[in-house]
Amino acid sequence: MAYSIAGALLPIAITFLLGFIGAWRGDFRREDASVLNRLVLTYALPLMLVAGTMGTSRANLGHDVPLVTALCSAIVGMYAVVFLASRLFFAAATNTSALIALAASAPAVPFMGPAILGHFFGQTSAIPIALASLVINLTVVPVTLLFLSLNPVSGSRHGEGRAAQNRQCVAPRETVLSVITGKLEETVRQPLVWAPVVAFVVVLIDVPVPSLLLDALSLLGHATGGVSLFAAGIVLASNKVTASWPVMLLVLLKNVAEPALILGGLRWLGFGDPLLSEAVLTMAIPVMPIVAMLALQYRVGEALAASSLFFSVIGSVITLAVFILVTN
Repeated sequence: MAYSIAGALLPIAITFLLGFIGAWRGDFRREDASVLNRLVLTYALPLMLVAGTMGTSRANLGHDVPLVTALCSAIVGMYAVVFLASRLFFAAATNTSALIALAASAPAVPFMGPAILGHFFGQTSAIPIALASLVINLTVVPVTLLFLSLNPVSGSRHGEGRAAQNRQCVAPRETVLSVITGKLEETVRQPLVWAPVVAFVVVLIDVPVPSLLLDALSLLGHATGGVSLFAAGIVLASNKVTASWPVMLLVLLKNVAEPALILGGLRWLGFGDPLLSEAVLTMAIPVMPIVAMLALQYRVGEALAASSLFFSVIGSVITLAVFILVTN
């Protein structure tokens, strides 16, 4: 058991640590993390999602409808609950609430799934990895990007900052709607949003995709996990790691509450293995590195995102072991 967990998590921890050491030694700066960030979000991750989705047949998608339903209910449900709680009870800003909700709901399946699920399920892990990645990148990621883009930050890259935000507050209703429409169009144009949608449509209409093309797309896509974790380590070195109660609450929600809820729900509905194990262990995967990357890009909650990622990965050594034992 200990060997299996170490085999699944050790590559993740080492890559994360190397990024931290690289920044601590001065080999990489915060600006370098932004470059790696752009590489992953614009090219590597979309290519990985396209290759993974197109590599799943329509028959498998139809056969695994219960798994898709379970994953979608858990991810979207947790996202909605955390977002609303953050807005209504803690009066957090919309962009901060969206980032917190993404951290609490979306497991790092596109980044860590092959190392963790592949270690336990072998080749059959391709299905839960592809399905969970598809659910995440068709639902909560676009919504988060939209909420983040609706809150301008300082600097020329993201608009005119607070002055622009104040002008929006007093703008006519038509202007506000046009701003929202523009941000929605801007979100849809991002490869991270439209690429998995295109791949999903290709699978639905059952267009055969040559394996040669999938292999070509996968070459850069395979770099997603390593580069994103390395960049997250650089971000972590640039921010002070704090074990504050918001960070611990986020880790508890992601590492414990979400997989426990899906475990209880599936058992109550009478589902067993392999669906139960695949769904629970998928949800037990730690916070997505993309949370820290988006925090860096939009300059919101950077310390919270980096600390949550760090403690989620470290804590998963215990929580993942518990859910492995529970699901046998």
